[in-house]
Amino acid sequence: QVQLVESGGGLVQAGGSLRLSCAASRRTASMHTMGWFRQAPGTEREFVAGITYTNARTYADSVKGRFTISRDNAKNTVNLQMDSLKPEDTAVYYCAARIFGHVAYDYWGQGTQVTVSS
Repeated sequence: QVQLVESGGGLVQAGGSLRLSCAASRRTASMHTMGWFRQAPGTEREFVAGITYTNARTYADSVKGRFTISRDNAKNTVNLQMDSLKPEDTAVYYCAARIFGHVAYDYWGQGTQVTVSS
């Protein structure tokens, strides 16, 4: 079992920045992929960004060029730097981890709220 704990959410004005962090109870180096997802009220959870054990990164089109995902295996954390935030980025953001040999994400955090005011 892996526990994931997100932090760094909050309220920010449009155009501002936030940095989310996800602390894992197991070595992130043992995870194939770490990712960030988000869910706004009345919508389904959507993929935001992911980073593999080789540091290959993928992003949703809606955040490309504005968000940056990174992982620090020495600290067992995964971060999401969010710049040029827009009101439509408002959502609960979830950290997730996928272990080797699995297709779907196996572990999820409880989420952190990000609110962007216009």
